[in-house]
Amino acid sequence: MKLTKKGEYALRTLIQLGVAHRTGKDVVSVSSLAASEKLPFKFLEQILFTLRGAGYIESKRGKVGGARLAKPQNEIRMGEIVRLIDGKLAPIGCASETEYEACTCPDEDHCGLRMLMIDVRNAIANILDRYTLHDVVEVTLRKLERDGLAVIPANITSATSDRCSTGYASRPRHADPADGFLAFLNDTKKSA
Repeated sequence: MKLTKKGEYALRTLIQLGVAHRTGKDVVSVSSLAASEKLPFKFLEQILFTLRGAGYIESKRGKVGGARLAKPQNEIRMGEIVRLIDGKLAPIGCASETEYEACTCPDEDHCGLRMLMIDVRNAIANILDRYTLHDVVEVTLRKLERDGLAVIPANITSATSDRCSTGYASRPRHADPADGFLAFLNDTKKSA
C-alpha cells in the first residue's frame, strides 16, 4: 500500500479539523487549513468535496464559514478514510479483499509472495481499522503538550512555522520508531 498525496492530505486535514474541534474551534476556513498544512488550495477543495460527499465533513458558508467534522471523531476509522481516498490497502491486487485483481502468478494458491502480501495487508488493516480520528487527535495533542508546543486551532503549533524558517524541518531526518503513533500511545498508557 502506498498512501497517495490525496490520501495523506485527507488524513492531515481530518486530524487538523479534529484538533481544532477539541481546542474549541468548530469551523475552520479552507484557506486556514491549506495554509497551516501547506496544501494546494484547489487540491484541498477536491479532497474536502470527497470527504463531504462521504459524510465525514460538512461545510458552513459565509464570512465565518469553512469545514467541520460531520461525525463524532470516535466514529471515523482511519482505514475508512484511506480506502475512500486511495482504495485497497493491499500492496498487490491479488492480496486485496475489497478490490481483488488476478495476478500473473501460475499458481496463486501456493504463491509465497501473495501469502506474504496478504499478511502485510492484514497488518495495515488491523492498525488503520483499530484506531479512530479521536485516537490520533488525542495522541497528537498529548505529544504537542509533552513537547511544550502551543496548540492553535487551524495552525497546529505555534512552533511549526519557526522550525521551517530556521531550516530545522529541512535537515535530513529518518523515521525513528520511537516517533510512531503506537510507540507514543504505549508510552502514554504506561505513564497513566
